[in-house]
Amino acid sequence: MGNIIEVNGNNIEREHVCCAISDKKSTQVKKEWMKERFLEGYQFWKADAQGKAFIEFVPAENAWTPIVADGYLFIDCFWVAGSLAKKGYGTALLERCAGEAERLGKKGLVAISSDKKRPFLSDPVFYKKRGFRTADTAQPYFELLYLPFDEATDVPRFRENAKKGTITQQGVVICYSDHCPWNAKYIPLLEKAAQERNAPVAFQKIADREAAQNAASPFTTFSVYYNGMFVTNEMMSDKKFGKFLNEKGF
Repeated sequence: MGNIIEVNGNNIEREHVCCAISDKKSTQVKKEWMKERFLEGYQFWKADAQGKAFIEFVPAENAWTPIVADGYLFIDCFWVAGSLAKKGYGTALLERCAGEAERLGKKGLVAISSDKKRPFLSDPVFYKKRGFRTADTAQPYFELLYLPFDEATDVPRFRENAKKGTITQQGVVICYSDHCPWNAKYIPLLEKAAQERNAPVAFQKIADREAAQNAASPFTTFSVYYNGMFVTNEMMSDKKFGKFLNEKGF
């Protein structure tokens, strides 16, 4: 296994940071977002390898997600591509995160996962094999997992606004942020797909941390609602979104 590299303000312009996509425009959106987050304690570590393996984390108070976990370090995104699976990268990255949490005097680690392996969410089995426990749940399938360094410490929880998975608006609503570079490329394509079908889809951008912490879903990068109910956090291509709209009668 190779080295683990920290991407920070000193090297971000020359280091690759994207995950599922790699076009220059989308990657730059993510980098600009990261530069602002570095000031809030955000860290990004990746494997020095041919392939994608990285972990992103931040003090939970500054997380763009609706949780109450003061004193914890929040794992914002954690992904090891299949080409690098079972080579020790996931364990090494998680250990680096835990080491940073201890160095910073944090209570432990906290992460959002799900009842089973789902797209765009870290595998709960991986976490639980390494001592994480379920702290809280939110509809329809989200789990807040945590790894405390002290058994006497307080247990994190989801904010009440994110536990029911409902909003008041009817029709199709997509809430998203610049958190993931995927959105820079695909949100315009989804908007075009909706326009071509004359589908009244509402696109709502989550522009700051306060809005993210008051969101109706734990997954603030991308969430789809239909007639007030959460549908999915799976980020869709324009073709898949077109199929979704067809199923809804648009």
